[in-house]
Amino acid sequence: MSNRRPHFLSASILLLGAVLFFALQAVAQEGEGPSSTTEPATTEPATTEQISLAEDAAGVLTDTATSVAEEYVPEIAPEKREAGREAFLDVAEVLQSPRCMNCHPTGNRPLQTDQSLPHSFNISRESEDAGLECATCHREQNSEAWGVAGGPPGAPHWGLPPRDMPMVFQDRTPNELCEQLKDPERSGHADLDEFMEHLLHDKLVHWGWEPGGDRTVPPLTYDEFIERASVWVESGGACPE
Repeated sequence: MSNRRPHFLSASILLLGAVLFFALQAVAQEGEGPSSTTEPATTEPATTEQISLAEDAAGVLTDTATSVAEEYVPEIAPEKREAGREAFLDVAEVLQSPRCMNCHPTGNRPLQTDQSLPHSFNISRESEDAGLECATCHREQNSEAWGVAGGPPGAPHWGLPPRDMPMVFQDRTPNELCEQLKDPERSGHADLDEFMEHLLHDKLVHWGWEPGGDRTVPPLTYDEFIERASVWVESGGACPE
């Protein structure tokens, strides 16, 4: 993954560890006083001041190592970023196809059918607030699996994203959609690694390629989609203009 730290971070932490070691040595020597050639050295318990100095040194080590790790931005080759921008155009096509976009609308009403029409029966987030959860009708499998032909589709945890994190796909340009997915405040506090984990393992995502009935599937196969999403993630999330 593109945000892995290079080896020099490990070397930096080792160097900081050496600094801490010598700091602790200095603390220990501070309490010993002048050495004697005639009397054997005795080991005295560390004083409160010495312990405090050691803790301060350890804190400096931890804070510095954390700062180095957080401030490092991996350098990504221009051609790799360009490949990521192109790949995201394909990713956006999938995310804005009915199987994905219908549950990521601009408003509070989910969409349905290949025409992405507002949900019938005036279903919205307010319905769930009133106690009518999506799972009331949308079970963990399509209705035909329960012997009801032509009924509601179903998959695990069917529903809209939360009101305070709607993750809108509808009416977004590829650039807007890309920037949204990279923004933790708009993406469910997920980073790019977690985004890939969602695509790889969430059964609701997989349902999009096996929706049942006469529902269309996204414009790429699932394997193609994962490949294009991986290229985008490896580019550091490069966004098309």
